[in-house]
Amino acid sequence: MQYFGSKRGLFTRALQTAPAPGAPGDGAALLDQLPATLGVKLGGMPDGTLAMLRSLLTDPASADHAREALGRQISGIGGALPASEDGADGELRAALIITTMLGVTIGRQLLGLDVLRDAPAERIGTLLRPAIAALTEPPD
Repeated sequence: MQYFGSKRGLFTRALQTAPAPGAPGDGAALLDQLPATLGVKLGGMPDGTLAMLRSLLTDPASADHAREALGRQISGIGGALPASEDGADGELRAALIITTMLGVTIGRQLLGLDVLRDAPAERIGTLLRPAIAALTEPPD
């Protein structure tokens, strides 16, 4: 309550896993922003934020709020990605990027997986960059 005003405010902050999208079709700018965003998340989160992430699986209201917040991020990032020939997969590629980053954050912060916890955030970002880069471009 002191920092975020409400449980919902804290939860919203916890879900801010992606940068604001750039201009439509600007996958390169987005690729430059994503590793920095991931580095912030892997650097450590307050206990309250971690508690909110834990509640995703047990509290339906938290899960609904997460779906809404992540859906907005996915839509925004999907609009910033270069379109495929049929224009149909930008949001899917954005969802894969967001959920990959969320999964890495959960693995490191909540589950405490040794290999993720012990690796420097910069190294994780470096290793993920080619996968994220592949998702920012439409498939051939």
